[in-house]
Amino acid sequence: MEKRMKLGLVGAGAIAQSYVQALRDSTVARIGAVADVRDEAARALAEDAGCEFYSSHKDLCDQGECEASIVCTPPGTHRDICIDLIQQGIPVLCEKPLSTDSGSAREMVETAEKAGVVFTMASKFRYVEDVIRAKSIIASGVLGEVLLFENAFTSRVSMAGRWNADPAVSGGGVLIDNGTHSVDLVRYFLGPIEAVEAVEAKRIQGLPVEDTVRLFVRSVEGVVGNIDLSWSLNKELDSFIDIYGSNGTVRVGWRESKYRPASSPDWIVFGSGYDKLQAFKSKVENFCGAVRGDEPLLIGPGDALASVEVIEAAYQSLSRDDWTPITPRPGETRWLGPLGS
Repeated sequence: MEKRMKLGLVGAGAIAQSYVQALRDSTVARIGAVADVRDEAARALAEDAGCEFYSSHKDLCDQGECEASIVCTPPGTHRDICIDLIQQGIPVLCEKPLSTDSGSAREMVETAEKAGVVFTMASKFRYVEDVIRAKSIIASGVLGEVLLFENAFTSRVSMAGRWNADPAVSGGGVLIDNGTHSVDLVRYFLGPIEAVEAVEAKRIQGLPVEDTVRLFVRSVEGVVGNIDLSWSLNKELDSFIDIYGSNGTVRVGWRESKYRPASSPDWIVFGSGYDKLQAFKSKVENFCGAVRGDEPLLIGPGDALASVEVIEAAYQSLSRDDWTPITPRPGETRWLGPLGS
């Protein structure tokens, strides 16, 4: 008897391919059908997954006989697709960002609540084993009181011609794309966010959206954080999260994670870093456990909605130009970039 939950995968792009890879050895879930408006892409991924394919999510609903679904389409399509699935009684794990605006995100969450259907956002970094261990280390009190959170998701990648850089589809640039992960991590470690300020750097790629942003946040508990996001620079850091406490530091890295109490001369290694497929597998299996009523969601619908609200506030900050101008000295020129234009 089949014990694995049969999942419908809506979208056949790069993220969807990661789900197929991550679930190959899962004893909890399997990809049972793939849907994409691009028939060739749907067929190719379905062949890889060993399942049926459909030309639309509605066909998948009608014919796929799936117990739950994963939505991996561009953000601008999330609202309509997710609501269609929810209204058919199909639980939904929707890729980040949940939506391009808080109004549609709230509509999705409320529709799921009314229908009694499990619905939430897929944000992989909360499921990285080292991230979970780092939170446990902080909760133990060994590093004292948390004072500063730092995160960087920066890498050089050409975004020309990609939907991620088309604001009509993505809702923005690197801030909503990579920043959604960052905001979810801040909330995971520090709790609700009270205030946010976003500053855009010079645009390098000639895109209609921001390609480099620095984000400042403050939690309701008064802990501050700074986040670097970029498609145009690579900070070449070993860690993507650094959390500083009154009595020590913890670093979550790409290849190694470690912490050091202030009283210790040596770092204590507690993990081997970021494992993408492990994170994908864990988030799907947590979702399936919630659908079956066996465990709570690590990222609930409230977390998903909050992430959209914080990013929305960050864009409002970005557009306000809160910088205090400095009168140029004789002979100096002033750069009139995105903030000064």
